[in-house]
This record gives sequence, C-alpha cells and structure tokens, in this order.
Amino acid sequence: MASEDADEIVHRDSGGPGEPAAVRDAEGSGAADSQPLDPKVAAAVAAAEAAGPGKGETVRIDSWIWAVRLIKTRSLGDTACRGGHVHVNGERVKPAYSVRVGDEVRLRHEGRERVVIVKRLIRKRVGAPVAVQCYIDNSPPPPPREAVAPAGLRD
Repeated sequence: MASEDADEIVHRDSGGPGEPAAVRDAEGSGAADSQPLDPKVAAAVAAAEAAGPGKGETVRIDSWIWAVRLIKTRSLGDTACRGGHVHVNGERVKPAYSVRVGDEVRLRHEGRERVVIVKRLIRKRVGAPVAVQCYIDNSPPPPPREAVAPAGLRD
C-alpha cells in the first residue's frame, strides 16, 4: 500500500495525467524559464493562452502591446504605431501588423525606449505578473533621476 502512495505522489509531482497540459507547460518546465511560476500565476498564464490565438495564428501589434501592459490603452498603441514609435524586427509597422513569437518589438513611449522579444501571444489584457511571462525585456535601464534636468524655478 505504501508503494502505491509513493507512485501516486511521483505522478502528481511530474505533472501526471490528472493535470492539464497547459498548466504543466505554464509552470516553467522549459529551459527558457529560469524559475517555476507561482501556481496562481501559472493558472492565469494558462487561462490567457487558452483565450489567445491558436497555433499558427497571429495577433495585431497594437493589441499585443496593450495586452502585455506596455501601453495603457489600445488607442494609445494604435497612435504609437501610426506615429512611427513601434518597430518590429527593425521595421516601422502599422497597427494591424501581425506579431509572431520570437519577434523583437521596439517601442518609444513616454520618453523611454522599450525593447522586448515576444514569448507568448495573447489578445486579452492580463495582470502584471502574467504579462511579464509573455515577453523577454531587453530594454536599456531608465535614466537615473539625477540625469533628468529639474524644472526651472522663478524668483
């Protein structure tokens, strides 16, 4: 009886048949993830992927940068694309450009340049812990507070 319990525990720890594949994949079993995810975050990532595009499908760039919280509103993402502030793989793109996994996205917004590599495609806006799991951030660090010139004061 004790050996059966031990086998069942090994099954559960290894992501056995009772656990959905999306949850097993979201827990960081791949080599790209350096640490396992919190169970709540893993469940949220799995839900976001389930609501996202199917295999081989793509997502609009303005929608993706909004969904992963690089931009506050989707209309700001649209405006940034139209203004030439969004580049994918070195090319200036329109809002309807289809982004794919592995694309490098450069975004100039609020005086800062963000450089991210697409890791997961999602369509719906998600919480910040889940959004961080959808891209690899290669952005340069923001300038220190002292480097920004203070506003002049009148006498």
